[in-house]
Amino acid sequence: MTEGAEPYVHPSAIVEPGAELGAGVRIWHFCHVLAGARIGAGSMLGQGCFVGARARVGEGVRVQNGVSLYDGVELGDQVFVGPNAVFTNVKYPRAFVSRKSEFGSIRVGRGATVGANATLLPGIELGEYAFVAAGAVVTREVAPYGLVRGVPARPVGWVSRAGERLRFDAGGATCPRTGERYRLAGDGIALVTVS
Repeated sequence: MTEGAEPYVHPSAIVEPGAELGAGVRIWHFCHVLAGARIGAGSMLGQGCFVGARARVGEGVRVQNGVSLYDGVELGDQVFVGPNAVFTNVKYPRAFVSRKSEFGSIRVGRGATVGANATLLPGIELGEYAFVAAGAVVTREVAPYGLVRGVPARPVGWVSRAGERLRFDAGGATCPRTGERYRLAGDGIALVTVS
């Protein structure tokens, strides 16, 4: 993709006037992007995605097939969202009760991963580079670099910026892919050296 390239919108997709698409955005088959939505440069929406009017998508984001980003969803730069992940925005939905004034937000930090078929409840935040395993149901905040899995999702470890599982020995760990070093810090971890 070339910097400054025009966005690509597949002919079967609907992008309403007033939606903001950054340079090099790619929107594939049967997507619907509402007026007011913002999608950052270099991001991609796979087949059958929906983006609400008050949803925000950062730069370099990859949203795989079948994902709906409703009002209140904010994806930071370089987030990965697996196929059919679910972002909810109402805690107690009823078809016959209007709850539009109660929409909750979901914020996903830079570089985080949301695995295929994961479900995120409203009012939570995923820290930068957090990793939600496929099929997990996230009901509370996930720490930066935190790895969660299960129903409901529980913390099971830490990952590097490259998404590799970190193994701590004497308070330190090395990313097997990049060589970056991490250390335990309070209730979380900290990046010590950058490759």
